[in-house]
Formats: sequence, C-alpha cells, structure tokens
Amino acid sequence: MRNLWVHMTGPDRPGILGRLLDGVSDLGLELTDVEQVAVGDRLILAFAVDLPEHMTDAHEGLTFLARELGLTAELRNERRHPQRSDDLILVVTVLGEPVPARAMAAVGNTLAGYGANIRRIETLARRRLHCIEMLAVTDARHRKAVARDLLSVAARHDVDISVQDEGLDRRSKRLVVMDVDSTLIQGEQIDELATLVGAGEQVSRITHRAMNGELDFRGALRERVALLRGLPVDRLQEVRERLPYNPGVRSLVKVLREMGFRIAILSGGFTYFVDQFKQELGLDYAYANDLEVVDGKLTGETVGPIVDGQRKKELLAEIAESEGIRLDQVIAIGDGANDLPMMGIAGLGIAFNAKPRVREMAPHNINRRGLDSILFLLGIREEEIERVEAK
Repeated sequence: MRNLWVHMTGPDRPGILGRLLDGVSDLGLELTDVEQVAVGDRLILAFAVDLPEHMTDAHEGLTFLARELGLTAELRNERRHPQRSDDLILVVTVLGEPVPARAMAAVGNTLAGYGANIRRIETLARRRLHCIEMLAVTDARHRKAVARDLLSVAARHDVDISVQDEGLDRRSKRLVVMDVDSTLIQGEQIDELATLVGAGEQVSRITHRAMNGELDFRGALRERVALLRGLPVDRLQEVRERLPYNPGVRSLVKVLREMGFRIAILSGGFTYFVDQFKQELGLDYAYANDLEVVDGKLTGETVGPIVDGQRKKELLAEIAESEGIRLDQVIAIGDGANDLPMMGIAGLGIAFNAKPRVREMAPHNINRRGLDSILFLLGIREEEIERVEAK
C-alpha cells in the first residue's frame, strides 16, 4: 500500500473541505491524514490517502477535483514509514518584543543541527507580545542538548525560548503555585517596610543577595526583620498601597480560573500582605511568614515556621496531594533562589524576570513584562485570553 500525499493551495472560502472529501470518497480512497491552515485569505491544505497498487486514475481524479475547487494541487507518492520509537516531539515556544527573523533563523538552524524536523509553526500572539510556537521531531537522545543550545540562542537574540515535551503531561496542568515578591507583585515587601524605619537601603542590599542565592534565606530574613522592631502595625497598610500587582496578574488568574486551575501563592514575605492578595484575587491558598506583634508594634521577630525555599517545596507538595494533583501537573513560578526547590519538583518550573544566577538554574525562563505571558507556554492563544478578559 502506497501513501499518496496531496498538497492543495489557493483562495480560501467556506465549503472546500466538505466538497474535497466527498470527492476523495467518490474516488474510492481512504483518508489517512489531513492538515489545513489559512494564512490571510489563502488556503494551504494537505492530506494523505492510501493508494492501492492497482489504482491508476487517482492522480487524474484528484487533479481534476483541485481545479474544480480553484486550487493548485501537487501529488506525491510515498511509502508509509512508521514513526520511530526513539522519536520525540518537542514544543518550542519563542517569545519576544518582537521575535526577530534572525532569532527564528537561529532556532531553525539549531534544530536542523540535531536532525530535528519542524512539523508545524504557529503564531500564538502578535499584539501584547509576539509568540511563536513550533513542533519539532527529534531523536530523544538529543533532548538535553537541543534545550541547552536553544537557551544559548535566547540569550544571544534577547528572546525567551521554552522547550517542552509534547504530550498529555503538557496539556494536563491543574495547579499553579507562585512566589509573591517581584513575581505576583512589583517590589519586595520587606524592603518597603524597611523604608518606614529608615533602613531601606541596608535591607534592600541584603534582599538582593538573598534572592540571588548568595546568603542563607533564613538568616537573611531574621536579620532584616530585626530592623523592623518598634514599627507600629497600623503603618503596614501604607506599604500595601505601594505594592502594585505585576502587569498581567489579573488576566493570568482569570484565564486560569476559566480553565479550572487551583492557584496558590507562597511567599517569603508576610501574611499581613499575602492574605490580602489572596482575598483580592480570589486565590485558593496563601502561605507566608507571620510577624510577631506586641502592644501594637512589631517585635522584630517572626512566629511559626519560616517560609524559605525548602518550606515552599514542601507546601507545593502538600497542596498538590490535598487536591489529588500529581507533581507533573503543577506549574511553579518565581524569581529568587528560594523558589528553585519548588520549581525543581513541578512539572513546569518557570523563572519570571529572575535574578541572573536563578535564570541559569531554572528549567524555563520568561523575561517579559506581563505575568500572563506564561499562558503562552501552555499553548493558549492571544485571542483566547482576550475573550476571557472581556467577560
């Protein structure tokens, strides 16, 4: 049995596919594959049929059918080759503002260097951000090398590139767990608190080193919180007003809600603020550190377990278990070194505008302004996001 591939191109209009497949059936052919895409007002349609050895009039019939539909046809006989067991389908997502042609050329050349065949290219976004998604088939043995080299392409061309395995795991995510400071919100809670006691610059330096993985998080937290001793608790709301959400947060949450996701925030900051974020956004879980208050003032201590990197990892696992969600169905998003442990056990770990050392170690990186750009890594199109936003 031969495989006959038919490629048709021409002006697009309603009814072509139905008339075409009626014609294929009338010729006594069995359809084995079909793909179609409309680019502007032009149609590109490819399909395959099983062609018995004795059939001689299929080429003539299909060519006539194409002319009747106002299309140009190219026919090619091929023996059917089964997919190799060591083939792997990769989803390569490229984000930029915009995505330069030179960057896409580098992606294509990198994939070609490993013998990867690009099967599909689709633009997911072109307005708020430029996002191109590619499906490529490669030898599974090249998986790590392909991802490594594409990250190098991203760095050279100022784009973000994510490489994921295509399959059920990618499409079955159900829980998103996010860091708060510099991820959900702009800025750092403790840095803003420190400005109220005149220790802003000192605390900011410690925060930067802790988030970059240069200092032990627990020790750095205790050192910074101690500087807040004596601050009246009723002044904390002043800080809340100076902690805006990152662009795209509300859109991200709304779309995830529409898709049935559970959403959690885990913070090395403080429950005073994090509980407000949870309520305002309608999230499912929120965990942070508790500031000790005596006689209406901060004591410079925390109470209860400290939410550091290890605790975030534990909380992610606990939430997933309580919801009956596998770890490979979890997305973890953060920007600091203390977020790496939870990124490491999640099915999709994303460093969002992260510190340099964190970007080097994170499974995936997004360095765009809007947090909702993460949705493109799930294959969601810009138009779908906008429809949810409009509700």
